[in-house]
Amino acid sequence: MTPLTRNDFLKQFLLTTPGQYHPETRARVAHLKQDSLRQASVLIGLVERPRGLNVILTKRAEHLKHHPGQVSFPGGKYEHYDTSLVNTALREAQEEIGLNPNDIHIVGQLPSLATVSQFEVTPVVGFVPPSYQIQTDPNEVAEVFEVPAHVLLDKNQLISQMFTIGHHKHRIFGLTYQHHLIWGMTAQIVQALQNQIFLPHEYHQRQIDQHKHNI
Repeated sequence: MTPLTRNDFLKQFLLTTPGQYHPETRARVAHLKQDSLRQASVLIGLVERPRGLNVILTKRAEHLKHHPGQVSFPGGKYEHYDTSLVNTALREAQEEIGLNPNDIHIVGQLPSLATVSQFEVTPVVGFVPPSYQIQTDPNEVAEVFEVPAHVLLDKNQLISQMFTIGHHKHRIFGLTYQHHLIWGMTAQIVQALQNQIFLPHEYHQRQIDQHKHNI
């Protein structure tokens, strides 16, 4: 599969309507009151590699109270001294895996996502230099790894399943990479990003379809 380049990503991310979350994802939290949600943000860190863009992900420590052992983007809850959700994402990425905020080039955000744990999470997108050095906080992070963007954004890789919990139906998204299972909120964010960023062959076909439509 053709790798995704920085230019591919920026061309679509900056010029395409932001990807939306699945309707069933939004319906699951529609009952939550906006003013009851706590603000949080995560960093979608993109790294230019010789074979294309990679995305930085972490595996949460097994002893954590919430979501132990799950794959996630670095991030956490907003603190009053952050002044913005972008700063929250940068601070958390530094605290969790040692990324220098001054080295990260922020290019934008995805729409916020409400969660059943009553957070409103804003994904912040930025480019991280390939030379970044990892310094994990073992109290929060067990592992840091990269996934090729053309794998993460391949719609054929993402699966979904409907579950009934109590009297409510929930759609769960997930995909695997090597020995990692990516699911939950992280997979929901990936699904929204897939709706915005087309892989090179998909983007080319989209341009052809649009041209035919305009004829």
